[in-house]
Amino acid sequence: MPVVEAVVTVPIPQDVAFAVSQTTGAVRYRWDPFIREQHFTDGATAPGKGVQTFTRSRHGLSMISEYVSYNPPSNVGMKMVRGPWFFEMMGGGWRFAPADDPRHTVATWRYNFRCRPAFIRPIADRIGVWLLGRDIRRRIAGFARGCADPVVVAAAEQAIASRER
Repeated sequence: MPVVEAVVTVPIPQDVAFAVSQTTGAVRYRWDPFIREQHFTDGATAPGKGVQTFTRSRHGLSMISEYVSYNPPSNVGMKMVRGPWFFEMMGGGWRFAPADDPRHTVATWRYNFRCRPAFIRPIADRIGVWLLGRDIRRRIAGFARGCADPVVVAAAEQAIASRER
C-alpha cells in the first residue's frame, strides 16, 4: 500500500501545534492550502474519535472522513468513509512530538491509500504517490506558515484554554 509522508519542525510547543492542526473555519482556510470547504457532519461541533467531517479539496474533490483516533497533543488519525471513486481506501495520521528544544514540535503527516480498479493500480498508485506527495508537502508547508501566524496561533491557544475550562 503506498504511503506519502512529510515532516516539519515548527517553533511552537506540541499542544499548540496540535491545536493549529485542528483549527476550523476561516482560521483553517488561512493556513491549509488543500481545503476549500470543511465542516463536521451529523451535528458534531468538535473533533473526536468517531466524528466525521466533509472536506472539499482545492481540486474540487470531496470526501467524508472519520476520526479513528484523537489524542491531543500527540496524534490524530482519519480514514475515508466515502470519497473519490478512484480510492479503494485512504487514511492518514498526523503525529506531533517535542523537538530537542521543547518550545518546538516535530510534525509528521502520513497518508496511505490504495487505488482502484485493481488492474490499473500499479500506474494509479504511482500517480497517487506523486500527486498526494506534492499535496502533503504543500499542506505541511502551509501548516508551518500557520504555526508562525499570530492569528492562527492565537486561535489555537484559545481552543486549548477553552478545553481546559
